[in-house]
Amino acid sequence: MTTRHPGAAPHPHRTPPAADDPLEVGGYRVVARLGAGGMGRVYLAHTPGGRPVALKVVRPELAGDPEFRRRFAQEVASAQRIHGLYTAQVVDSGAGDPTPWLATAYVPGPSLQQAVHAYGPLPVRTVLLLVAGIAEALQEIHRAGVVHRDLKPANVLIAPDGPRVIDFGIARAADAGALTGTGLRVGTPAFMAPEQALGRPAGPATDVFALGALAAYVAGGVPPFGTGPEPTALYRVVHEEADLGAVPAGLQPLLWHCLAKDPAHRPSTAQVIEAVRSHPAVGGELRFTGDWLPHPVTTELRRRADLPVPPGGAPAAAAAGDATALGATAFGAARTEAAPNVPPAPGRAPAEAPQPPAAQDRPPRGRGRGRVAASRRGRGRTAVVAGAALLLGAAGAYALLDPGFDGGEDEEAAGPAGAVAGAPAPTPAATAAPTTPTAGAGYAVVRTGTELTSPDESYEFDVKAGRVVPQETVAWYVGRDAAGFHVPESSDAYVLQPGRKGLADCLGGIESRPVTELPFTTLRAGRAFCVRAGDGRDVGVVTVLTADPGDGPVTVSVDYYRRG
Repeated sequence: MTTRHPGAAPHPHRTPPAADDPLEVGGYRVVARLGAGGMGRVYLAHTPGGRPVALKVVRPELAGDPEFRRRFAQEVASAQRIHGLYTAQVVDSGAGDPTPWLATAYVPGPSLQQAVHAYGPLPVRTVLLLVAGIAEALQEIHRAGVVHRDLKPANVLIAPDGPRVIDFGIARAADAGALTGTGLRVGTPAFMAPEQALGRPAGPATDVFALGALAAYVAGGVPPFGTGPEPTALYRVVHEEADLGAVPAGLQPLLWHCLAKDPAHRPSTAQVIEAVRSHPAVGGELRFTGDWLPHPVTTELRRRADLPVPPGGAPAAAAAGDATALGATAFGAARTEAAPNVPPAPGRAPAEAPQPPAAQDRPPRGRGRGRVAASRRGRGRTAVVAGAALLLGAAGAYALLDPGFDGGEDEEAAGPAGAVAGAPAPTPAATAAPTTPTAGAGYAVVRTGTELTSPDESYEFDVKAGRVVPQETVAWYVGRDAAGFHVPESSDAYVLQPGRKGLADCLGGIESRPVTELPFTTLRAGRAFCVRAGDGRDVGVVTVLTADPGDGPVTVSVDYYRRG
């Protein structure tokens, strides 16, 4: 079992090409090595015009096997017919070359295996959206007459607008004797279906079983059939029921259905998608909006988007102008592993509260012990939209440019001030001295003295609507944990001096002395802090009313201002 290092980012596995690596394959310029595995090596390469691709070059011993070459050519031809939005598309190949190769769209994001290993199990809503996206990818794969056969966390990459399934169908080519004769097993026992483990024919239901096992790992942090030697895992897959003890209860019915031993009893991919759509955690909408991933994973995606400069060309990120240029693959880089790296069992990091569609345009969350996310993005909305539109392509650009991008609800629809959305009744608390906020600097007073109580860490303050809501519900919020308050990464905060609660003090402090922490050790009863939304239009002044805030109920008084 490996040790999880919270916050440790899985670095992109890029190394400079070695002396025995090619400079060019099929007209693609090699700039870095991404990995190596049972079937060959994977390189980051560029087209003559500078577009990045993942270039997969077969091992020499496999290239000399006629049966492997025949199957490889068949599977690549089938894969080139697959154009699903949640697959890393095969864009070119050289199946007939002396050393066979293929090029796929390059996705710079981490695999699900890397994300869980670094950050722990993912939230329920994130897992559900992943399951729906992967199921849609499988629909397209199966429609082309291909069965993946090796669906596992290492073969699903994370992109800003959803998952990308890679290496579909290539496992069938690897069934050739030259590879299996080396002692490398084709497929991963911890995620194999029983019929596959028994050597029986694989079909679409085989991939559905693997999807269930993958989802159990992503949601619980451990493979559902445990770890250990391959024979042990294979025996459990065939003869024992999955262990879903680490999986949130709300996900278990769907996963049990997928993990049925009999292929005939498993749902179709269409039924999986519909089950996800009807789950209360997604509110009937399957949309990969800005908040679908936990903040650390979103940060990792941004970090990995920086690509090496191709020889004699412009930076690859500038050359890759649409979503088809995004993608990465392991090409069996993890194919010799019996199971993914397993973090200590959960320890469920990000929140799992239901996340209704009101949060569809929420910016990434800045979680932490009483911290405001220290990384400050550009203040202007235009730069954020332009950068994200480049990553997401046309569909993502439409979502980002939608007039509802600010998130949250209109005030007229938000309900009465102080109303609690799904929260227990407020707990009585100390009362702060009354103040009379005044407008200034172009801001108008919208609401003052709204008293709100968060019963525990799973509820946060909707400053704009003046109510308490479950986590992951609104775009602009003040959350809390046992150590302090936290706000969205795009927001700014300032702790007001004792006795000062005016808007002018708030705005001046944000500009001159913004803070990165809002700890309870500082913010006791009577102290106030302010938070300004990333677009600068909304400001909240939050006065703490609870004498000794901690992990129990916390009561605050909120003044809300809006510019214009």
